[in-house]
Amino acid sequence: MLRYANLALLVLFPVSWFAPMMRAGMLPLFGLSEISVISGLQSLWQSDVILALIVTIFALFAPYLKTLGLALVHFHLLDRAVLPALHILGKLAMADIFLIALYITILKGIGIGRIETAWGLYLFTACILASLALSILTAREARLQGRDEPLATDPNSRH
Repeated sequence: MLRYANLALLVLFPVSWFAPMMRAGMLPLFGLSEISVISGLQSLWQSDVILALIVTIFALFAPYLKTLGLALVHFHLLDRAVLPALHILGKLAMADIFLIALYITILKGIGIGRIETAWGLYLFTACILASLALSILTAREARLQGRDEPLATDPNSRH
């Protein structure tokens, strides 16, 4: 079950990157423009390369590399000794959610424009939290079974 939930994240993460995370508008008379992770990164790369690099690492690379690594562990293509490193990657991905929440709070506090959260923010947050939960459950399962036995997600497992 863990391996299939993790594989689903390999599809859901890219969907969440292109999904609208928020809608922003400067004045009430004008319509709201949708902002996704990708459109936000495109703007950042034009204005602040260092911040764009940091957000790219937190929003794209950290969660996806962690999910890929966890899939490799589930399919016994990578040793379980990497689970602590994958857990750290998951924590780096959580930093991105904090940044987005901080930006929304700042923009709402300024009061110049309007900002509304959209479904993509919830999908992205759910993907990050699900990935973190999957890594915790995988590590717990590995500890319970010991290093010499296969993971319970292994179809050839005795369990």
